[in-house]
Amino acid sequence: MAYTTIDDPSEHFQTLVWTGDSSQDTAHSFTGNSNLQPDLFINKSLDVDYGWNTMDTSRGIGNSGKVVRTNLGNAEFDINDYFETATSNGFTVGTGDASFNTNTYKYLLLAWKGAGGSTSSNTDGNSTTTVQANTTAGFSIVLGSFTGSTQTYGHGLGVAPDVVFWKNRSNTNSWLWFTTAFDGTHDFGILNQGNAFSATSYDVPTSSVFYGNDDASTNFVAYCFKSIQGFSQFGGYAGSGAGGTNGTFVHTGFRPAFVMIKSVSTATNWQVYNNLRPAYNNINKKMGFNKENIENGSDFGNTSQNNIDFLSNGFRCTTGNTDTNSGGETYIYWAIAEHPFVTSGGIPTVAR
Repeated sequence: MAYTTIDDPSEHFQTLVWTGDSSQDTAHSFTGNSNLQPDLFINKSLDVDYGWNTMDTSRGIGNSGKVVRTNLGNAEFDINDYFETATSNGFTVGTGDASFNTNTYKYLLLAWKGAGGSTSSNTDGNSTTTVQANTTAGFSIVLGSFTGSTQTYGHGLGVAPDVVFWKNRSNTNSWLWFTTAFDGTHDFGILNQGNAFSATSYDVPTSSVFYGNDDASTNFVAYCFKSIQGFSQFGGYAGSGAGGTNGTFVHTGFRPAFVMIKSVSTATNWQVYNNLRPAYNNINKKMGFNKENIENGSDFGNTSQNNIDFLSNGFRCTTGNTDTNSGGETYIYWAIAEHPFVTSGGIPTVAR
């Protein structure tokens, strides 16, 4: 039986739902491991059509920080004091923006631990990057510049990433998501759109670099991820079209806190599920990284469509719909653990 290397996933990743109060300097804390000082934040209003705000400590938080949205190709813009600071176990938000802290509105946050905001210069590629890496959790934040021709860029993981997705910070260019996870070939999708995946001409990432190119003299941010046994997993599965207990089961080796699903060959949403909305099966509330729509908006199907169950060792698609489980369709998924199925000491954990 495969053991995990991370007994407490909440030390490296957590989800949080909070209710806005329109007050300045409102602090929010995570409910899991108190050592999670987050470095990548992706948040979305659940009640109003605003985009997915993507922020990190490498680019800065608060008045000096920048934000880009996964559902848009727009260049980054100032956070101002809407999202103020990252704390030792959470964050603070300000007033005046419906994306973060409008009274009575609910918000979802996905948060990853990096290296506490500590960055270093990386010269592994032929173009120097600034890297913040959490190699234990298989995650790094990379800042660099495009030259107008294909370059190699150091990512700091020490192993080849399963997924690299980047955004040109300077221009209105799409988010590009590169992966080898579903069939071993190197393919890409467009995160802010629902297009099918296509083959890429870039070489497969190595243990030290990934390949990329965009407009000369522009800056980018890239997020690199490697599957870590018992904590996170990228992969692919074949849809069955069946529902209920006969629906497609995907083994991950842990109970998920977060799952993203996207069809490889069909234009579908980048469906997002989490362990708090709702906090029980059947998981029937979803959004899409490529959409600004509210939770269960018209683009995601009603509460009886595109649903999944979070199980102790994976997840099951409980309906047979195009976005998650159509017969004969291939899907890519990204899952991050709430609880490992088996601890590092070989002791089975209790799914909660």
